[in-house]
Amino acid sequence: MPPKKNVEEKKVLLGRPGNNLKSGIVGLANVGKSTFFQAITRCPLGNPANYPFATIDPEEARVIVPDDKLDKLAEIYKSKSKIPAHITLYDIAGLTKGASAGEGLGNAFLSHIRAVDAIYQVVRCFDDAEIIHIEGDVNPVRDLEIISNELRLKDIEFAEKHLEGLQKIVKKGGQSLEVKQKREEITLVENIIELLKSGQRVANQDWNTKEVEAINSMFLLTAKPSIYLINLSEKDYIRKKNKHLMGIKEWVDKNSPGDVIIPFSVCLEERLSHFETDEERIEEEKKIGAASQLPKIILTMREKLNLQSFYTCGPMEARAWTVRKGAKAPQCAGVIHGDLEKTFIQALITKYEDVVELGDDKAVQAAGKLLTKGKEYVVEPNDICYFKAGAGKN
Repeated sequence: MPPKKNVEEKKVLLGRPGNNLKSGIVGLANVGKSTFFQAITRCPLGNPANYPFATIDPEEARVIVPDDKLDKLAEIYKSKSKIPAHITLYDIAGLTKGASAGEGLGNAFLSHIRAVDAIYQVVRCFDDAEIIHIEGDVNPVRDLEIISNELRLKDIEFAEKHLEGLQKIVKKGGQSLEVKQKREEITLVENIIELLKSGQRVANQDWNTKEVEAINSMFLLTAKPSIYLINLSEKDYIRKKNKHLMGIKEWVDKNSPGDVIIPFSVCLEERLSHFETDEERIEEEKKIGAASQLPKIILTMREKLNLQSFYTCGPMEARAWTVRKGAKAPQCAGVIHGDLEKTFIQALITKYEDVVELGDDKAVQAAGKLLTKGKEYVVEPNDICYFKAGAGKN
């Protein structure tokens, strides 16, 4: 008999499944969250103001994903319209010390964080006498500790309630599979509680598939991937210097290892967002010797959420579609329309590099590089896809 093939287990990710994922902007009051939200979304939503809790209900907006490849494809296919991918972003009200116990409308704000899939944490590193700091002075490491503690304390509360529910089931006794599974989950939850009490985040640990599935059912705040946005003054950002940066890096390396730190300047981003054309903005960036960090901030979040783009292209439209990495062809077809997934027959795949090199679909096909793939094909980043389905739907 032929040897059995080793089937690699597909890794289950922390967080909700799906492609329509949301990111939230988190931080203390008056650190620049709402101004950042306005700059990155280029819309007047958000409520920047010089007092705590200026934002109460979270604002929502879509942010366009920068994509040079889509621009190139629209040019090659002479597409009449171009539709980029986007990420959904929430401006969440500022937290404060004691939020986990209900201080400063804390329970409502923490529930807003629970509803998103990943976190941009804005950390203030600029001095400005006209913008009050809720803790009295600028101390980013202290601020990081406050946010971290509030999220962990709330997660401990969530985990302890979850543990109580598991213990009730196990106390009923019996040797059923459910009781056995709950006993194993009790051990996991007890370990999570100890982990949180020791100052660590759930997201920065290694978990197996069974553990991840249990953790995902708990919707923990510290299980969400985080990106730390370090808000500098325009002057410090341009000269790439700030006395707090080393302390922040040391804190993140210790408490949130592997997570990304991106220094930027909300003040500069807000100013650059007012230029009407990209050409004017780029000219200003050349003049000051520093570029916007917004493209990096957006693309890094897409990477954190394990998202990628595939394309559909033609003379009418060039469009980028968002899917989780590892998605198979029928799942990608379903992003376009549910019926395409249900009646999927095959996918015709063109590689971006081949189109750019050879010029168009006919040249790609003539060169033997048009690929025909079935249900098990895993769509790769930047694939150009044509899906064939039953019932006459293509």
